[in-house]
Amino acid sequence: MKKTLAVLLSCTAIISLAACSGNSQPAKDSKETQAVTEKSEESKAPASEASSDDSMGETVKFKLADNQADGTPNVEGDIHFIELVKEYTNGTVEIELFNNGVLGDEASVVDMLQADTLDIARVSTNSISPTCPAFNVFGMPYVFASDEQKYAALDGEFGQKLTQNLLDDTGLVNLTYFVSGARSFYTSKKPINGVADMSGMKLRAQDDPVTIAMIEALGGAATPMNYSEVYSALETGVIDGAENDFTSYYSSGHYEVAPYYSLDMHTAPSSLLVMSAGSWNKLSGAQKDAVMKAAKDTIQFQRDSVDAFVKKSREAVEEAGCTIIEVDVTEFQQTCSPVYDKYPELKEYLDLIK
Repeated sequence: MKKTLAVLLSCTAIISLAACSGNSQPAKDSKETQAVTEKSEESKAPASEASSDDSMGETVKFKLADNQADGTPNVEGDIHFIELVKEYTNGTVEIELFNNGVLGDEASVVDMLQADTLDIARVSTNSISPTCPAFNVFGMPYVFASDEQKYAALDGEFGQKLTQNLLDDTGLVNLTYFVSGARSFYTSKKPINGVADMSGMKLRAQDDPVTIAMIEALGGAATPMNYSEVYSALETGVIDGAENDFTSYYSSGHYEVAPYYSLDMHTAPSSLLVMSAGSWNKLSGAQKDAVMKAAKDTIQFQRDSVDAFVKKSREAVEEAGCTIIEVDVTEFQQTCSPVYDKYPELKEYLDLIK
């Protein structure tokens, strides 16, 4: 009788343990992760073939696309993120990097993310804005007065609202923001010392309405052009100047044919580390938390990489004989005020920048 009772109690304990383990889910510890998780409940992930850690879930493999070259701050940030993901998920989430644009340009990559044919990509806010117009706010002139203000905005309500907007509009999951140096104008024949010097200048512009509106407000003639054509256009006089940050100004070689760099710092664009909805849904709850933590812990590393790269690039172009011109930024800001009137829908985001 005692032996029978012992067997029954043992079976009951096993059944209870099995029931408890089947219902356990790790708690979410951030509003952003919670919102993304609620969105992802709409579709369930297919089972992966292997499982290497019961506490994390099944092993998954992803591809990450970036159009930039080895050694650049964004690619260094990608690599750091990938390493942290592997560590934090106990090796159950493996990410392979495809940079140098081998998977396509940024516009193509965004399409692939939405079609769930690509897992993750580092894309500029300019490239995501056709899909989610709220990101046009990053193209508005003279939005951030300093790097510190920009970082505070990205880490605060401003960044969170845009992340949620992207999720609501597209289903894409923004894991974190990467940053770039501030963009300024550079010219080939004469320097820009003030707004008056820009009158009639043919300046290469990204094919983006906000950038074009800014150049026109400053009196320039905006000339949309593929980035790969800018060097020869500067060299031959097809255009008088262009605009970019120090790192691109140096790495592209544009400083060789446009030696005047005017520090008006009109825009400070950012990038997003974006994950497709389908790939996000392949992760267990614990893996989602780990991936988000890896993204958060990559932020400072990437920002430090940008600061170092900008400093190194500026030193290199100064050593090459380029002229760096300090300008009255207030004059440029005031002249660009009509641009804000053209985009009243962005005011709710601008108001969040403190």
